[in-house]
Amino acid sequence: MHELGIMTGVADSVVTAARNANALSVEQVTLRVGEMTEAIEDALFFAFDVIKESEPLLAHAELKVVMVTPLSRCLECGAEYEHDRFHMLCPECNGSFTQLLRGRELQIDNIEVELPDEEEE
Repeated sequence: MHELGIMTGVADSVVTAARNANALSVEQVTLRVGEMTEAIEDALFFAFDVIKESEPLLAHAELKVVMVTPLSRCLECGAEYEHDRFHMLCPECNGSFTQLLRGRELQIDNIEVELPDEEEE
């Protein structure tokens, strides 16, 4: 299950950013994940829940995952088209020489944290 490794890296990055911002807690993490990474969305949620148990800054964090549909360009006719992981042939010319334009993303889009109130003087 490579999702645990993915989420461990995500959690490390999120916790580092939260600590650098002197955050009290992380409220939400939004990930953008391309379908071509073969990451299973439910497994990402499960792994995040497991990791949250051992990291106080993440204890109440909500995970949002945006799955990105693959988009390719045919290098024979230039057509751009969406597809799934298994059917990448060009629907226009049936060409097999393609360039993947999106669908391998794995990035943290957003981190929402709770910050301490500013002290009044």
